[in-house]
Amino acid sequence: MSKRINTITPCLWFDDQAEAAANFYVGIFPNSKINAISRYGEAGKEVHGKEAGSVLTVEFELDGQTFTALNGGPVFSLTEAVSFQINCETQDEVDFYWDRLSAGGDKNAQQCGWLKDRFGLSWQVVPSVLMAMMLDPDTAKSQRAFTAMLKMQKLDIATLKKAYDG
Repeated sequence: MSKRINTITPCLWFDDQAEAAANFYVGIFPNSKINAISRYGEAGKEVHGKEAGSVLTVEFELDGQTFTALNGGPVFSLTEAVSFQINCETQDEVDFYWDRLSAGGDKNAQQCGWLKDRFGLSWQVVPSVLMAMMLDPDTAKSQRAFTAMLKMQKLDIATLKKAYDG
């Protein structure tokens, strides 16, 4: 069997905000860039209904991970069923990603480190230490951390550690 060289590239469906969303995300994450933009032509206009020259897809990278943003029209929309998790080492990182991604987003969709950005994409901003706490075989400790997490929107490492330690 030959070794696969393909990677998995998430494709995010937007009505007509693909370029704005890609620029928003690239402006937040380090080592990120727009790689390519394709545009609709006259072909298929009776199907897609988009103006020739308008953005079809945007290929972009967020810290080395490739994504495609597609302007596919209003047929589908993003849901909480898929989210992207950001593992953070410090509270400063949690605060940075939370503040920027949640700006203009759905304030009602924020709980337990989850947020929905202004384009409707769901993110989980998670301190890496939380997974270690949750996986601790001492269930009393892990459950205290879990209970504390359930009361938060943006996760606070100091509060999680305090609950974990009892």
